[in-house]
Amino acid sequence: MKVLVTFAVDAEVAPWRKLRKFRFIDYEGLRLWRSDAGDVEITALVTGMGVEAAAYAMDLMMRMADAEQHFEVCISSGLAGALAESLNPEEIIAPQGIMVERKHADWPSERLEVDAELRNRALDLGAKCTDCLFTSDQVMVKAKQKRDCASKAQAVDMESFEIVKVACAWGARAVVVRAISDSAKEDLPINFNLTLSGEKQVSVGKVAAQLAKNPLALPSLIRFARQSRRAAETLANFLEKYVPGLASVDSLDRSKAVAAQ
Repeated sequence: MKVLVTFAVDAEVAPWRKLRKFRFIDYEGLRLWRSDAGDVEITALVTGMGVEAAAYAMDLMMRMADAEQHFEVCISSGLAGALAESLNPEEIIAPQGIMVERKHADWPSERLEVDAELRNRALDLGAKCTDCLFTSDQVMVKAKQKRDCASKAQAVDMESFEIVKVACAWGARAVVVRAISDSAKEDLPINFNLTLSGEKQVSVGKVAAQLAKNPLALPSLIRFARQSRRAAETLANFLEKYVPGLASVDSLDRSKAVAAQ
């Protein structure tokens, strides 16, 4: 079985790479790591942050796979921010659906549903049951922004809707498994929307520029970095249990690749 697991940035996948041996693959600028876990061939893909980066990386990834063999399962993974006050940093979530901030012209609905069987397997391993994940165009920096969106979903990211949409379009079964990096009540220490590189990764230089404007944010940034790292480590341990077990998933009927109509 071929399983694709996506992450927005290198820091999200780094703890998993410490747990198992991955081999690096550079395909037309895509950053891939591949590993075998019994009958499961795992490909970890770093898409970059945001809807556009995720769409580009996923389309290229699936076209590459089409020349070999389709991925049977796609997992949108990485970190997410809490919108619901009931969610705490480091908790693993498995939402039932994903809503998008701006409806796509090429998709009939603003909501997608994930594969129920794959989600239930995540819940059985301890992931927290949530109804919806909201895919936003930007990082939600302020707690007020999170409160304003709390009626739509319990958590927020910037990639999952596009990842699940493309995966389903190519015939894969898709699920979302993410770790909470920040609570609904906390402001982020800096505006991460202003720190992205051309590759849609967090630029150290741009982070330094933000800190130069507000040096008092440094302690909060250090705390947030540690919190995010612990969340990524918790996620890596979860994926290490979850992904190899997918080899026992029932026969992959293409009709099970779920999308809301």
